[in-house]
Amino acid sequence: MEELKPPTLPDEPGKSPNRWVLRGVLGMFLLLAAMLGYILYLMGPTGAKAEVRIAKGSGAAAVGRLLEEAGLVRSGSLFALYLRFSGQDKKLRPGYYRLEGKGLRAVALALTDVSRPLTVRITFPEGWRAVEIAQRLSENNLDGPGFLELVQNPPAELRPAEARGPTLEGYLFPATYEFPLDASAEDILRTMTRRMALEFTPEAKGRLEKLGLDVHEWVTLASIVQAEAANATEKPLIAGVFLNRLELGMPLQADPTVAYGLGKRLNELDRRAGDFEKDTPYNSYTRRGLPPGPIGNPGAEALRAVLNPQRTNERGQKYLYFLHAQGRLFLNVDFQSHLRDVARYYR
Repeated sequence: MEELKPPTLPDEPGKSPNRWVLRGVLGMFLLLAAMLGYILYLMGPTGAKAEVRIAKGSGAAAVGRLLEEAGLVRSGSLFALYLRFSGQDKKLRPGYYRLEGKGLRAVALALTDVSRPLTVRITFPEGWRAVEIAQRLSENNLDGPGFLELVQNPPAELRPAEARGPTLEGYLFPATYEFPLDASAEDILRTMTRRMALEFTPEAKGRLEKLGLDVHEWVTLASIVQAEAANATEKPLIAGVFLNRLELGMPLQADPTVAYGLGKRLNELDRRAGDFEKDTPYNSYTRRGLPPGPIGNPGAEALRAVLNPQRTNERGQKYLYFLHAQGRLFLNVDFQSHLRDVARYYR
């Protein structure tokens, strides 16, 4: 007689047989792998190239959205999370950037540690007027009109303490500057006036006191010397002539002041049309003393020439007249000698 065996029951839940455990682990592994793969995909390169502008005050979330819209990252939210957890959200700098979608980490580095915001390098020659500076700013896609408006009608917070004229002409130091592409007109103006302020040293002010000038008069006279001189060696001599004239109460009779008052270039002046008789606050033929403000923006050489003028000849006689002719500067101490040179070289 056969021995009866109990029937085999199916696997009961909760008994954790090996095959079900393996299936669960495998399923979880596949899910995690899929999630990891998707995250790596989101973090990976997009192949896009774009220029973006990071506005001042932009946080990680705003930058992430901007980059996603530009196609530089696949997930702006993931990018923002990466910045926060890595601490790089505190290193974001405003400005224009030219970026490639080489991957989330690479883009983050480009915005924080590796790259710099796009800038434009601009040179403003010595003696240029504010209108010329504004035009060059516009040519470089910066706010030239806004800059000129601030120069011509400066608010109190942008006006240097030394500037007593109606505008900030003269206080825009001529040099080569590097501006961010999103630089505002206010930023540019502050940069240029602060550079000019570096010239107002205690030593310079001490020298001015001996000359009987304040800073505004110094900058104004230097702007005239800048416009009159053909080279660096002429500047101390021309400065000496003008200082001697001011001391004696003579009119400066500087052609560039007439041109500035009429809004003309020097070569546009017309004696026959009566330009030199047209009275403006800047006409140093019709008015004695210095004009109300500078007629351009002098460089360091012109400023220093006024501080260190050459006022006399070898016999101690004061220079009062000068004349440009044949590529040279002719100086005279009296009017008759000046007329003689005019007749000789301009006959």
